[in-house]
Amino acid sequence: MARFFNPPNYYPLAPYLSSPPASDIFTSTNHMPSVLRLVRGLATNAKPKLQDIVIVGGGPAGLSLLSALKNNAATKHLQCTLIEGSSFDGVRKFAQDPPETYTNRVVSLTPKSVEFMSTKSGSWDHIQTDRVKFYDHMIAYDSQDPDARIEFDTSQVSGGGGVIAAMAEVVNIQGSLLEKIDELNEELAPEYQANIVEKARVVDIKEGKGDLDWPVVALDNGETYQTRLLVGADGQNSPVRKYAGIESRGWPYNRFGVVGTLKVQYEDYRAIAWQRFLTTGPLAILPLTEDNVTFVWSSTPELADTLMKVDEEIFPHLINAALVLEEVDLNYIYKMLRANPSDKQAIEEIQWRLSKIPDEELEEKYPVPVARLMSGSRARFPLKLLHADTYTAPRVALVGDAAHTVHPLAGQGLNMGQSDVAALVETIETGISRGQDIGSKLTLDYYTAKAWPANHVLMGICDKLHKIFSTDFSPLVFVRGFGLKSINMLGSIKDMMISSVSGR
Repeated sequence: MARFFNPPNYYPLAPYLSSPPASDIFTSTNHMPSVLRLVRGLATNAKPKLQDIVIVGGGPAGLSLLSALKNNAATKHLQCTLIEGSSFDGVRKFAQDPPETYTNRVVSLTPKSVEFMSTKSGSWDHIQTDRVKFYDHMIAYDSQDPDARIEFDTSQVSGGGGVIAAMAEVVNIQGSLLEKIDELNEELAPEYQANIVEKARVVDIKEGKGDLDWPVVALDNGETYQTRLLVGADGQNSPVRKYAGIESRGWPYNRFGVVGTLKVQYEDYRAIAWQRFLTTGPLAILPLTEDNVTFVWSSTPELADTLMKVDEEIFPHLINAALVLEEVDLNYIYKMLRANPSDKQAIEEIQWRLSKIPDEELEEKYPVPVARLMSGSRARFPLKLLHADTYTAPRVALVGDAAHTVHPLAGQGLNMGQSDVAALVETIETGISRGQDIGSKLTLDYYTAKAWPANHVLMGICDKLHKIFSTDFSPLVFVRGFGLKSINMLGSIKDMMISSVSGR
């Protein structure tokens, strides 16, 4: 039988309700607009609402943490608030009535993440499964050596069966989590229900005054919250991380990721994820349902600018070229389109070059040709590597992009965030079972020890892969080509690699 410990310094919150509000939360109002000064003044005078956990950020990591806490018998009694600066109206609308076309923010979910959503956060029952595509085959190949490729097929690894990952839209994941939280709130007593504050931004975070040193979070709507544990799920520019004084180290790649949604000429029933390593950065074609695919093209700033400007009629041909043609041909086409992004002559140049390749080779070694770009689906974002020195400070924990930002070539960003959440929930649960203060370093250090090293190793691998494949230096091209061919023939090594990629 589960046993709950309620020492005075942990639970309930009642002894703290008479504590005076923190004063002088905002000290620097020079140069602020008068309206913002008024809002901050109101927040300063407001009595903070006391909470066990405040989560800043309503992305998949933040919502997953809130759902997992409320879905756990040991933690569901915690008073939790999630703060999100934007509105969830679009997410809720998607959950009730999704559009026919795919959105362009699509991520890869490993089987481990799917299991977490099924058993811990409990949100998988609410996801739009008809918009989720599982794949069991992955092919990566080198633009500098057409024979240097590696294929992963789960039917051929030890044990057989299973999947590598599933492709799902971010908004689909968020929608399923919101619906699960709503469902859990209906089952919980009012005082234990999850509190979601949307369309409210954090304007300041200060340490509490007097006997209660808990962080005080002030919002632009005038509300303030004082919390035993403050969780930053607020992205790579995390205000929570800055408040905690945690350094985040890394570097920009001087590359952009261009994403979008495509229609291919016909549905590929093989369910393959493709990735071609170009010297400008990898191009991934990832399967969605029916004849839909999503792409992630990592490229130089100059090429990314061209990719965003290219005429929509030309763009599918450019994708097909980038998946097949040699880089000398690609550079010629890029030059044409930099001069004129609407130059239809580029289509003829691409088709002529592709016609030189036998149809049998195109069908066997490359993805199904792209037919159309979904209008308005293109977007780009800068690529960088950042890793926090630690994931915790007194009364603070970081999850997701607030803790780490990784190159997208392995599709592990969201999965790392899910692993963070799983480790943090386990840490909080353990702290409760031992009668510890969930915001103390003694409790939280276990989370960093469990999550940080594994993320660090994975980020290092992604960084090295990016550097190894982003060069046309002949000796290195030969070595990496030899390595790909060799690994492709070693079943045990491929087993280990696919297990790592799929999170098993």
